[in-house]
Amino acid sequence: MSQKLDEELAAAAGLLDDTESPAATVADVELRPSPKPGSGSAAGKRRGHHGLLISLLVIIGATVALFVFGFKEAAVYAIGVDELVTRGDELAGRRVRIDGELVPGSLEKRDEPCEYRFVVRQNDQQLRVRFPQCVVPDSFRDRPEGGVMVISEGELGADGTFTATTITPRCSSRYDPEARTMTPAEDEGQAL
Repeated sequence: MSQKLDEELAAAAGLLDDTESPAATVADVELRPSPKPGSGSAAGKRRGHHGLLISLLVIIGATVALFVFGFKEAAVYAIGVDELVTRGDELAGRRVRIDGELVPGSLEKRDEPCEYRFVVRQNDQQLRVRFPQCVVPDSFRDRPEGGVMVISEGELGADGTFTATTITPRCSSRYDPEARTMTPAEDEGQAL
């Protein structure tokens, strides 16, 4: 019975091929010990670790390069109108965001080509702005009393005109619900 059991086990394990006799036993087949975990050569392990380390360094280096060089073009420099006017030569052609007040009476709309033109100021400096689009935000209106604050993003041209790609009006006052009036921003500390 033992021999028959050996034959069945050998056949099940695929250890017998067609040339061997069916009487071969498991003991007749050369068995090799399975390699133990961690029994590889030390040089092979080091090469694997070095490869992994080099791959990680390349990935980290590429990520750092992307942040340093790739996003440099997307960066926007925020500056006041007065500083842009004084540093115009240095910042010409560079993407900047300016903050200033709309000069009352300066807002004009042209139909051909469709664009808005206006002047913004800060302190004693003024800057002409060109916005080459047909639609402006609803709250961007020319008020005779002034006080319309504008944030514009774009580039300063060689002729000294700022070409804006976006304009965002800021509310320069706060609503007082008790008095039901608008309070100027300068009086914020006293208003509420």
